[in-house]
Amino acid sequence: MMELIRDLFGFMKERKKYWLMPIIIVLVLLGTLIVLTQGSVIAPFVYTMF
Repeated sequence: MMELIRDLFGFMKERKKYWLMPIIIVLVLLGTLIVLTQGSVIAPFVYTMF
């Protein structure tokens, strides 16, 4: 997993694709939110946001 992250940052640094960073951060945060609330009581409220 760390190698994937290292390769991704290396790609962005080499190709000057720094605009990808906010997109990746938002996708990771949304994925984490969905995984963490999957079995909880607040899950119905999270899914209504989308």
